[in-house]
Amino acid sequence: MSVTLTVHDGIADIGAAAWDACAGPTGDPFVSYDFLHACEASGSATPATGWAPRHLALRNETGTVLGVMPLYLKGDSQGEYVFDHSWADAFERAGGRYYPKLLGAVPFTPATGPRFLSHSDADATTVREALLQGALALVERLGVSSLHVNFPTGADWRAMGAAGLLQRQDMQFIWRNAGYATFDDFLAALSSNRRKTIRRERREAAAGLDIRVLTGADLTEAHWDAFFAFYLDTGSRKWGRPYLTRDFFSRIGSTMADRIALVMAFRDGQPIAGALNLIGRDALYGRQWGALEEVPFLHFELCYYQAIEFAISRGLARVEAGAQGEHKIARGYLPSPVWSAHHIVHPGLREAVAHYLEGERPAVAAGIAELTADQSPYRSV
Repeated sequence: MSVTLTVHDGIADIGAAAWDACAGPTGDPFVSYDFLHACEASGSATPATGWAPRHLALRNETGTVLGVMPLYLKGDSQGEYVFDHSWADAFERAGGRYYPKLLGAVPFTPATGPRFLSHSDADATTVREALLQGALALVERLGVSSLHVNFPTGADWRAMGAAGLLQRQDMQFIWRNAGYATFDDFLAALSSNRRKTIRRERREAAAGLDIRVLTGADLTEAHWDAFFAFYLDTGSRKWGRPYLTRDFFSRIGSTMADRIALVMAFRDGQPIAGALNLIGRDALYGRQWGALEEVPFLHFELCYYQAIEFAISRGLARVEAGAQGEHKIARGYLPSPVWSAHHIVHPGLREAVAHYLEGERPAVAAGIAELTADQSPYRSV
């Protein structure tokens, strides 16, 4: 079979139908056309913000798209959540040019998911190999320093390692559903002290507040206005320049409402805090959060406990609450591995990074085991 691989500087060039014929079967909201198009069309992920789309599309001889890969030419490492700044600094001090680089990822989204998307009628392994080879060829054609694929699935990560890419491992904190029917069932799996603490935190957080989970037709522009204010407040305090524009939230609210769970806290009818989640086929993904009023434990309630309740009610297998945060362990979110893969052109930099990763991977694995053994809130069986 004859195939062609093309590079596109906008997801709209590939089109919603062709893209989602490959992304839709994954059930992952972040690789959907609607999410990625919202990033681009809203001005959130564009060349001006350091994200220049270079998406790949694999077509057969009739023009049918067999596979796609979200790919960006990056002028920095902002908004990626896999930290290679030290690699860039070392290379540039030695006289090299690290940026631009190619990145296979979802903008601003540290959630594990598929990065090589294949049509249901195509062989997924063949598509993955073709897209990966296409991305590596694009590195050479553009003369950039490297290719990085962030937060791939474990299967894709292992396949990229077998293809010669350097493998990196990190950790996130994930809640897993052990078949709970109610939140109290989840609490029953915890130690007595943790049950008491969580119940107290929930009481104190909710005192005097009306907490609602909004999804589908319940979402309005007024809710997005309020949430954007929360997002700006958190963003300005944590990293200085929030990535997402107000238009981004309107766009996903218009096209993805049934895949959104927006948790909002109201005092006397006025919204004071919120947490945004996206709903996948088998997972709830926590994304942004913010508050205009300091309330003890409200962050835990909106981001962690409400997410667990929602996942249980929908029969979802897990809640992925984003990057970092050992405090999540006490709330039932245990450390789990996440991955990235890296192709570096310069032999010297590649050797140095490979040596670094050889020490980092076992250290991360040991850290996951140690945190689970020492800090798990779950009762011993």
